[in-house]
Amino acid sequence: MSAYAWSAFAVGLGWAAATALATMLVTFAIAVRRGVHRVVDVAWGAAFAAVALVTFAHAYGAGDPWRRTLVTVLTVVWGLRLAAHIARRGRGHGEDPRYAAMLDRARGSRNAYALRKIYLLQGALVWLVSLPVQAAQYAPAPLSALAVAGAVLWAVGLFFEAVGDVQLARFKAVSANRGRIMDQGLWRWTRHPNYFGDFCVWWGLFLIACDAGLGPAAVSVVSPLVMSVLLIKGSGKRLLERHMAQRPGWAAYAARTSGFFPRPPRERP
Repeated sequence: MSAYAWSAFAVGLGWAAATALATMLVTFAIAVRRGVHRVVDVAWGAAFAAVALVTFAHAYGAGDPWRRTLVTVLTVVWGLRLAAHIARRGRGHGEDPRYAAMLDRARGSRNAYALRKIYLLQGALVWLVSLPVQAAQYAPAPLSALAVAGAVLWAVGLFFEAVGDVQLARFKAVSANRGRIMDQGLWRWTRHPNYFGDFCVWWGLFLIACDAGLGPAAVSVVSPLVMSVLLIKGSGKRLLERHMAQRPGWAAYAARTSGFFPRPPRERP
């Protein structure tokens, strides 16, 4: 059995960094032209898809073709679905309040501040979080049951993300629901089905990297750990719930519904 292609992986890290940076710089140029920086959220998923495709091409001949294809397809499907969803959701809207508040703190050029604090930071995160996708590309060993388990966990995550997003969009499309708390479908089982789905997606991709060997697993474990912190303690769940806490009925909903991991709702708060 051939050894893991560490030298090719090291070069691939550079290609992945260049891809993430190029994606964010192109997005920055589009945002400046439009005068709206919320487009960077669309680029988040697209950047992961781009990194997966570039590393897939670079790893040709170095890694098992089935693992390379599996991890690339899963990442591209997840990334492009997320990008398309965010693009549809933001169509016709102005600047995202989060970015507007951030840019109000800028000293000097708002665009230069946005480049440093939003685009370059997100480009670095794309490179870091995509480590399992990169690491899985360069292992010559054939697929095992661990990769299958990773793909199943990824599928669970995509289901929660996609179905949760569709259910929320339909709920918001009804004018009578304006200002109300979404507590139907998957949202009865967890207050954040989309964030829980994202959590499962990246732990699933990490399992595929683990299938590539102990070394790739050790290199890439930082990815799902960082995503877990961001989703639960960082810019995901914590910030959203701080905003949602002002809505009528939130306290009762939070008392009966799981904060992250799905479970049946409590009968009484």
